Amino acid sequence: MNKILIFISRLTLIFTLTICFSYKVYGEEENETILQQIKVLQEDIKTLEKAVYSQGVNTTSTGGELSSNSNDVLTKHLLKLSELEEQFKMLTNNFEEINFKLDKLSSRITKVQTDNQMRFQDLEKSGISESATANKKQKKLPGSDEAQDLGSISDADIASVEKTQQTQSVESVGTVITETAQRAEKILPETSPEEQYKFAISFLKVGDYETAEFALKEFVDTNSKHELAGNAQYWYGETFRVRQLYQDAASAYLDGYQKYPKSSKAPVNLLKLGVMLVQIGEKTQGCSMILGVKDQYPKANQSVIQKAEYEKKKFECDKKS
Repeated sequence: MNKILIFISRLTLIFTLTICFSYKVYGEEENETILQQIKVLQEDIKTLEKAVYSQGVNTTSTGGELSSNSNDVLTKHLLKLSELEEQFKMLTNNFEEINFKLDKLSSRITKVQTDNQMRFQDLEKSGISESATANKKQKKLPGSDEAQDLGSISDADIASVEKTQQTQSVESVGTVITETAQRAEKILPETSPEEQYKFAISFLKVGDYETAEFALKEFVDTNSKHELAGNAQYWYGETFRVRQLYQDAASAYLDGYQKYPKSSKAPVNLLKLGVMLVQIGEKTQGCSMILGVKDQYPKANQSVIQKAEYEKKKFECDKKS
């Protein structure tokens, strides 16, 4: 009898610890399920306690002899206790497994955070170094001429854009002077233009913007008439923008807009050209480019049109400066 009472007390203690631990490990839905199971087990324990205590009283009153009926009841409850003990063992194993998984996940998250922090630090150092080098170089800023209104371009104008650009403000931006990157060795492999394009873009995906700059420049120079040349020219400009080399980026976007007016990247070239000009202090010229995106490319991707509207509001291009 004393052994049974001690076992019931241990079960009650395990219930309390299980409830506390489940609130820390599981979510709300899992907690509800566990609580329902625990309530059922609590009811079984209460029934067991009553049976044990009542049998204890019968034992005292009859001089310690148990009837055959009492023995059957006791045997049933002992089996129930064994079943409960097995369930608690299963719960304990589940808790330990979840704890192990949580520790493992926490270690992975910590490692990812550390790797990201190191990458950000490398990017910041690279950006500071490139900006310092760019500031030492003397470059003529665009927009030295008087600002003029952005004209509209018809289909016929677009067809002959290589000869004459109708957007006067874009012509004035042509005074942007940048140094041509020199690299003796070739980067691109001796394969098809499509494979060379994928190879050049791969450096962007890993964050190696300096190598991507030379690879994309080599692709454009080698495959200037290829259908992917306009895309490559756009990503060439992106290598400068990401490093905050806004003058070089503006020059690259301008070349993409002028040389590849029918490219799918032509509208975004014009948009980002305007943004870069605003960034280097040429707000009037930049706003002309941003406002001209919708007029010159009404069939452009909707995301580009929406982005142009956003930049217009951001830089307050509707207001006279």
